[in-house]
Amino acid sequence: MAIVYQKSKGLTDKEMHYCPGCTHGIVHKLVAEVLEELNLLDDAIGVCPVGCSVFAYDYFSCDMQEASHGRAPAVATGIKRVHPNSPVFTYQGDGDLAAIGMAEIIHAANRGEKITTIFINNAIYGMTGGQMAPTTLIGQKATTAPLGRDKDLCGGPVHMCEMMSAIDGAVYVERVSVNNIPNLNKAKKAIKKAFELQMQNAGFAFIEVVSTCPTNWGKTPVESMKWLEENMLPVFPLGVYKDVEEVASK
Repeated sequence: MAIVYQKSKGLTDKEMHYCPGCTHGIVHKLVAEVLEELNLLDDAIGVCPVGCSVFAYDYFSCDMQEASHGRAPAVATGIKRVHPNSPVFTYQGDGDLAAIGMAEIIHAANRGEKITTIFINNAIYGMTGGQMAPTTLIGQKATTAPLGRDKDLCGGPVHMCEMMSAIDGAVYVERVSVNNIPNLNKAKKAIKKAFELQMQNAGFAFIEVVSTCPTNWGKTPVESMKWLEENMLPVFPLGVYKDVEEVASK
């Protein structure tokens, strides 16, 4: 019988710990497939964050390094400079990247570090219990914002793609989601392009994935996907925010 689908060799057989309806597993799958399709698995080096994906080193079939909270871009910078021919990526959540790690990601992009960052934006702190994150929406409830995020007190959600696109060292910035098959296919295409640009030594590439957190949102997997579509996507519009290749071709 012909095989029509099988798990990527970029993933191990370790059972993932993510909650039902969480889209981390889908994004892991896309990253793994891209590394396999580009024949990068043997040389790839990933950097794990502190957060829900802290155990990502158990799931990817490539070399992985754990980083302190928010410091994945700094660790990845060191690894890439020692191994300039290896594809190096960070996989980070909104607490790790946009809160404690904001300075690290900004300066890595500003230096034009030749790494790829996969940023998971689910608008809340997942692993630590549902606290308000930099990306939490106005009015969205969290354990540290039981009445909802108040813009006068906390400001609005941080828009990382818009911010990263203004940095010279960033060559490719795109916001995607995996909420349906068309968007999933676009997400994989974006992740693949980010790695291709890195292997061309083009510069820093940043892919934001608008994601779900059913547990801390207090919703079922189906409800959380609907909530993402109705509430997150209007605030975090999908699309390419910067592509130096497109600019150069015009």
